[in-house]
Amino acid sequence: MPKTCVMIVLDGLGDRAHGELGHQTPLQAAETPTLDRLAALGSTGLYHAGKLGRPMPSEDAHFAMFGSPREEFPGRGPLEALGAGVDLDDDIIAMLAYFTCVLESLEGHLIVKHDRICGTPDEIDAFHAAVANYSRDGIAIDLHRTGGMSSVLTMRGDVSPYITDCNPMADGRFVAAVRPLASHADDPAAVRTAGALAEYLRWAYARLCELSQNKQRVRQTLPPINGLVTQRAGRLTSRVTMRDRYGLRALSMASGFMYKGLAAYLGLDFRKVRDSRDPARDLAERVRLATECVDRYDLIHIHHKAADRAAHTKSPRGKVKAIEALDRGLGETVDPLLANEDVLLVVTSDHSTPSRGTLIHSGEPVPVLFAGEGVRRDAVAAYDEVSVAGGALGLLRGDEMMHMILNYLDRARMVGTHDSPNAQEFWPGDYDPFLVRP
Repeated sequence: MPKTCVMIVLDGLGDRAHGELGHQTPLQAAETPTLDRLAALGSTGLYHAGKLGRPMPSEDAHFAMFGSPREEFPGRGPLEALGAGVDLDDDIIAMLAYFTCVLESLEGHLIVKHDRICGTPDEIDAFHAAVANYSRDGIAIDLHRTGGMSSVLTMRGDVSPYITDCNPMADGRFVAAVRPLASHADDPAAVRTAGALAEYLRWAYARLCELSQNKQRVRQTLPPINGLVTQRAGRLTSRVTMRDRYGLRALSMASGFMYKGLAAYLGLDFRKVRDSRDPARDLAERVRLATECVDRYDLIHIHHKAADRAAHTKSPRGKVKAIEALDRGLGETVDPLLANEDVLLVVTSDHSTPSRGTLIHSGEPVPVLFAGEGVRRDAVAAYDEVSVAGGALGLLRGDEMMHMILNYLDRARMVGTHDSPNAQEFWPGDYDPFLVRP
């Protein structure tokens, strides 16, 4: 039976049917001979990391795919912070922060004019320096650069992550008021945190508006970069590593800070890879790297964002091209993995990203295939959201992905057996040998 699983995650691969593609999804419309060939070699089905119809962000979806329970999820902010090398302690919360362009209404509300905006390197340096540090009521706020207009914002003190996002993530919408979540409306720490963050954001808006760089942009008829918005606050929690829970030595290959942070949080080794303008070459290189180290790991996670990025441009045809490029890259390098009887190959996605409409992500399930020694072979010979619905895997949800991987690696624990006092999902577990003479 296979000893190592190579899991290829094509970010945002799922989609909706579009009239301009003959009422097909981009994956259906794309020419994908390699993915179709892989589908014919094993079991296929659908996967959703949460509940059907509920859009998932990549961090939540990967956390579920890697088999960790929701109560151990720390939030996107801390994962991004870990990946960016920001030190986090128990008294720190972290969230994502973005510079943006806002307009002030007559009533004093802020409206997002440009949710995503670019500035020169010198401008970005000035914006960050102007609002990097702030303190109020015993709470210290620090802004940590992660790239371009993106940052991680940390708050230290008697703080709580149970606050709302202020980033509407769309042009033309009001910046949202920062409030405690309804579940923590009476929590003094959440109330204090929301108040301190709101004051910081007001202060940052005033500071940014007065910067000479923004006044120069206005003179040049460029939109000012005068707002700071936040989202997805969280705090590190107690968790169980993938090795301790599933008995797997794992490696993740990805390009983003979040994936590096997620790997650190769950105890995976991490190899940072670069996303170029050639998705085919990128994916081919990652598969080659995985092929070289299958003997050193039990699970190798390969990630690529090309399909997701294309979908965010709201171009179905652009997404078709991205998918076809990924298929070419996979076709160049996948055969050695298929020929290795010790390898279980899994190809799936983390969520659907619609290439039309207003949603950022959508709640449809994504395709999944398993191929390798001992895997049941169904009658499906095409890899797309509709064809795989009739496959032998059916509909997998949440941590069922990881349990199916353990199953095909012959490491699945039979329910009710306990060879270790710890809650281990793998068999045989890590246990102490019995002593005749204790």
